Amino acid sequence: MYDSNIDWILAIVSALAGIGIGALGYHLLNANVARNQKVRQRLAEAELELSQVKDALNDHFARAADLVTSIQRQSQELEQQLSLGADRLCDDLQIKRRLTPTDDALGADDDSPSVPRDYADGDHGTLAEDFGLRRDDDATGATQPQPPRY
Repeated sequence: MYDSNIDWILAIVSALAGIGIGALGYHLLNANVARNQKVRQRLAEAELELSQVKDALNDHFARAADLVTSIQRQSQELEQQLSLGADRLCDDLQIKRRLTPTDDALGADDDSPSVPRDYADGDHGTLAEDFGLRRDDDATGATQPQPPRY
């Protein structure tokens, strides 16, 4: 009678211990999964917020570009209106010249530096043998002999 009770008690204790160890292992292993899900959710929220900020920034710059274009157009219209008014109403030539737009005012200033170029003037480029050398021709017309080239 005692032998059969011990067997049953041992089987029940082993089953409870197995269930407890299994539950503990499941809890420990799934703790990382829950954290990973939270991190993924925060990442998705951050990406959504970033895309909303980018869209808002694009809209802002598009609106700013439209406003700048509008200001430029209104400035040109104002300049034309002043020019027409000066032509019709003003007798002073200096004021007319200042208010009348000229091609020089629209183009680049002559005092401003020119854009650097990657080529030389004329038919000889920077790789020519005589680039940057001055030719001093003697009155006798004699030229100095060149050393041999190898």
